[in-house]
Amino acid sequence: MTSKKNKLRAAKLLQRRYKKKPNPLNPERIVYIDYKDVNLLQRFMSDRSKLRARRMTGADVQQQRDIATAVKNAREMALLPYTKRVA
Repeated sequence: MTSKKNKLRAAKLLQRRYKKKPNPLNPERIVYIDYKDVNLLQRFMSDRSKLRARRMTGADVQQQRDIATAVKNAREMALLPYTKRVA
């Protein structure tokens, strides 16, 4: 049995409008995400060298997949660290 309070809360959640983040790769006309471009890849990583989520970066689905594979390749080639130590 759904209470009136729960219905109001659900209606509020539906009314929220999230501002869509601009795609970070479109203004720079980046077509191919290269694993050797470390400066570009570090923009999509947190301070602990974790990949940021798609909703945080504003990338498309396919771009996020390409970023993930490029970061994994760069880590294999020792261009990017797997983790950063925090004191």
